Amino acid sequence: MKAIRKKPGCKPEVIDIENTLEALQAEVEGHIEAVTISGDAVIICNEEGRLLGLPHNCRFCGIEFVGTILIVGYAGDTFCDVPEEAFLMKSLRHA
Repeated sequence: MKAIRKKPGCKPEVIDIENTLEALQAEVEGHIEAVTISGDAVIICNEEGRLLGLPHNCRFCGIEFVGTILIVGYAGDTFCDVPEEAFLMKSLRHA
């Protein structure tokens, strides 16, 4: 699926990632947490990122994120391609 990956200190990039728990966990380096940012998109982050002392990444939708994050689409109860890539990329550039 298409996702936007934002690593600490780096610009966001569009990537293709397998839609599996293992692939998502590998990207965020641990157990995942999904934070809803709109009706059809979530940010996937490491649920223990703060406890592990991961580096600050960005502030998005009023929430401070640490470690690598992914923005993906959300439909029903499953993750899917990220919606409106250009809008989200622009928003993250200013995060």
